[in-house]
Amino acid sequence: MKLAFSTLGVPGLPVADVVRLATTHGYHGVELRTHPEEPVHPGLGPAERAAVAAEFASSGVEILGLAGYACVAAPGDDAPVLAEIRALLELARDLGAPFVRVFPGGTEQRPEEADAIAARRLGTAAEYAADLDVRILLETHDSHRTGADVLRILGAVGHRHVGALWDVMHTWLGGEQPQETYAALCTYLGYVQVKDITSADDRTPLPLGAGVLPLTECVEVLSRHGWDGWLCWEYEKRWHETATPLPELLDAGRDHLARLLSESA
Repeated sequence: MKLAFSTLGVPGLPVADVVRLATTHGYHGVELRTHPEEPVHPGLGPAERAAVAAEFASSGVEILGLAGYACVAAPGDDAPVLAEIRALLELARDLGAPFVRVFPGGTEQRPEEADAIAARRLGTAAEYAADLDVRILLETHDSHRTGADVLRILGAVGHRHVGALWDVMHTWLGGEQPQETYAALCTYLGYVQVKDITSADDRTPLPLGAGVLPLTECVEVLSRHGWDGWLCWEYEKRWHETATPLPELLDAGRDHLARLLSESA
């Protein structure tokens, strides 16, 4: 498996410094948070996009995916959500990123209504994604935090350009065991976000292995089934300003994941 980290852990850091962190600390790729407050977002022009792509290409570090904020199950008109997804897909194409992340965001509706809205929008967006050769990944999050929840949507969409992003914290919070999550999402799995926290009530980010999340079990399940994708460390420094800076933890995090991979081989 390949290792990446998310720029959520180093908010606002210039692209050149993000690339330097990845090369210095031995990560194969980076997930770029594409919010307007970040250096990379859909508002970039062609020259800026080309410069970002060239920076990564020259370093050998891959752009794993773009972490967007479109909420596919949220109430309201489809058009703004689809426009947001399309803009993210076009940015991914220009940067050479294989995946874009979207959220469910359907907490205001009944589950069956949220499922139907998300499936309809993702079915439409899948055609955009296929044309651009980028894959949309629905994250296990908020209204659909377990693999079983996300599977209800993906099964209804049934398109190869729409898949799943497994956030291990949210499936754990949803009471789902790693083997259950893998069984639900294995056909659709794009990549896996790893992290660690103190408890369900205190989600301040911790060094990998220092908290309660079942990282050992997750890696063991993935390895046992021969899954050979990406593990991406999403360290949520952006929301927890007092947390230890991510650059200080990158070496230990890489070593921890490498050890789990070695032990599960």
